[in-house]
Amino acid sequence: MKFLKIILILFISLTTLVKADSKKNIIENLKIGGNLIFIRHAYAPGGGDPENFNIYDCSTQRNLSESGRTQSRKIGNFFTENKIKIENVYTSEWCRCKETASLAFKNFKTKSFLNSFFSSKFAQNKNSQMRDFQKFLLDWDEKTNLIFVTHYVVISEILDYPSSSGEIVISNKNFKIIDTLEIEY
Repeated sequence: MKFLKIILILFISLTTLVKADSKKNIIENLKIGGNLIFIRHAYAPGGGDPENFNIYDCSTQRNLSESGRTQSRKIGNFFTENKIKIENVYTSEWCRCKETASLAFKNFKTKSFLNSFFSSKFAQNKNSQMRDFQKFLLDWDEKTNLIFVTHYVVISEILDYPSSSGEIVISNKNFKIIDTLEIEY
């Protein structure tokens, strides 16, 4: 029994070291630049959008909770505390994405190709949005990091990855995932 406890303690210690090393690698990659950084909007309870959804009226949308706002600030703190240079932040036109970007980074620009196409109301936009995203990347200098605050369906479509609320997913220009980092809310 004592042997099992020793093994368990060693396992916990090693996994903690691996997580710390992984976070160090993420930070180093981000400091170098040339990454596509996808951030799923912070925690907004529920799923999808209400029937009366209006892109120009936040009161009709599913929005961040107070936990989501805290998570957004933590996302921004991660970049600030690790001195990761931010030049351009792009976000969906949905209020939960804009609020995430505002609380995390202050300055951002909206891009419709980052909008959700989860609901049947917007599903027909998926292919044109993905084409517009590809066209947008043609002008990228590949030296700077680009940040995209968007939705589960967009990240899933581009990277084939099931992101969590507030998760940071880093990829190269070929959309190969380099690493991920979950920010708690």
